[in-house]
Amino acid sequence: MSTNEYSYLRCDHCGEIYDKNEIHNYCPKDNQPLVAHYNLDGPLSKDSLKNRPATMWRYHELLPIEKEENQVSLGEGFTPLLTLSKLESTYNQSQLLLKDESGNPTGSFKARGISMAVSKAKEHGIKAMCIPTAGNAGSALSAYCAKAGIKAHIFMPEETPKTFQLDCEIMGANVTKVKGNIADAAGMMRSKNDGSWFDVSTLQEPFRLEGKKTMGYEIAEQLQWELPDVILYPTGGGTGLIGIWKAFLEMKALQWIDHIPTRMVAVQGDGCNPVITSFHNEMDHVPKHDNPAPTIANGLRVPKPFGDRLIMKTLYESNGTAISISDQEIKEGMQEFAKTEGLFISPEGSAVWAAYKKLKQTHWIKDNESVVLLNTGSVYKYIENLYS
Repeated sequence: MSTNEYSYLRCDHCGEIYDKNEIHNYCPKDNQPLVAHYNLDGPLSKDSLKNRPATMWRYHELLPIEKEENQVSLGEGFTPLLTLSKLESTYNQSQLLLKDESGNPTGSFKARGISMAVSKAKEHGIKAMCIPTAGNAGSALSAYCAKAGIKAHIFMPEETPKTFQLDCEIMGANVTKVKGNIADAAGMMRSKNDGSWFDVSTLQEPFRLEGKKTMGYEIAEQLQWELPDVILYPTGGGTGLIGIWKAFLEMKALQWIDHIPTRMVAVQGDGCNPVITSFHNEMDHVPKHDNPAPTIANGLRVPKPFGDRLIMKTLYESNGTAISISDQEIKEGMQEFAKTEGLFISPEGSAVWAAYKKLKQTHWIKDNESVVLLNTGSVYKYIENLYS
């Protein structure tokens, strides 16, 4: 294994530098996320990727795990980038692609971030971890902690589909069900944590972001290092949106690409859309959305993302946009996608599809552009929602 290029952690807001060898959650000075930085001036070449395993660990020099034996992996990453040929034709789109994360371990993109966070926890000697979850992150933490021999404490809303609850329980996690939404679950978790559990809430530790950014490296590599014009991303906590953009910036610094044409799109449900409100008001942060409505897309119901400033920065830097979708549009989109492409996508993936159609109709997306849609997880865990 060649040299790891991980250098330090930095608060993106105040600029404070933190020692990578110490355990950190977030910047205590301003309660903002810490971001891992790397030595990107070295001789690392994209040609070195050839013949490496088809997992996210193929980019190990640009990931924060210092020793290979600390990698806690279930084979996550290098998911397919599928050409949607029939929908391309129907909507007159030059290139329309789906990055399908449903085949990851535990059925979602959360496997990437949690694999990285648990690997780093193992490297730091952490014995117990905790998380509030709307479903998929809890499933992932339970599985990777089981693999690593670390105790997992999961807090989830009572209305979380039972498949997710079973997923966590069967992996040996300690599961607490909470009245309310994910913010209520987070509040309960903090009241129970005496400091002995390492909190891996979204962007309240630095390493889930590093796992999620591998989606950006994969999209670039799968497109022969020609980035798409538009990426649409279902945005709850926003880690994937921020991570893909971080990967593109790192690749540019590495001179693996010479420019970034991509406009990033944040997609939310219309019953909980604080990012959309902030974007249209040209704000640099996201106020809390009070009384978020229930939705079949559990992962989008995040009233106040912790990494709100990084989400907004990504949208503005990329000349992107933000758009909200109704549950009815999600259901209709799932049917259209399934009947046309033979793909039964998750509610979050369908929200992205509905957003694409709206942006195409208003000509924000042009006919001659290349577009990547993200399907972040397997629909089969949501069957309970879809029948209700």
